[in-house]
Amino acid sequence: MNSYVNMAVGALLGTIFVLMSVSIASEGIFHAPTPEKEGFAIVAETSGADSGSGEAAAVATPIATLLASADAAKGETVFKKCVSCHTGESGGPNKVGPNLYDVVNRPIASHAGFSYSAGMKDFSKGSTEKWDYDHLSYFIEAPKKHVPGTAMGFAGIKKETERADLIAYLRTLSANPAPLPDPAAAPAPAPAATN
Repeated sequence: MNSYVNMAVGALLGTIFVLMSVSIASEGIFHAPTPEKEGFAIVAETSGADSGSGEAAAVATPIATLLASADAAKGETVFKKCVSCHTGESGGPNKVGPNLYDVVNRPIASHAGFSYSAGMKDFSKGSTEKWDYDHLSYFIEAPKKHVPGTAMGFAGIKKETERADLIAYLRTLSANPAPLPDPAAAPAPAPAATN
């Protein structure tokens, strides 16, 4: 054999030996045992019917009850979350989302000049449904969850009182605000999500 080949093979074997030795030594020095308990457990959201505990899901307060004590001035502050995509003035332009002036009791997916997503058109059931207080609360709570396929990228407002304040403010965006619902009346069933 050629002496250069012998040197190359020796160098290769020497390098492999050194790397394996360093690997074994570092494993011994820096060994981290598997923890007995996870540092952070990821818990998936479950509803009352799906949970193993058998507890019922928290019952939501009817929007009519919440609107009786809602504060439209606080709702105006909450509306600041909406202004990047919506306008609220009379005759205001559509942005990424439709203008919300006079939205309460307006047929769903019906604002002139706005191109609605297929999910929202399905939710409107051919404009037979209106943005009544129950529909607004239901949608604003979790738009993507309640109306699959909606183009609205907003995560929603989970806090009931904050959502009621916003709806009370939306009610004021009208020349003739819709009457508030009777809190003593039986609550309407939640609108069914479209699939």
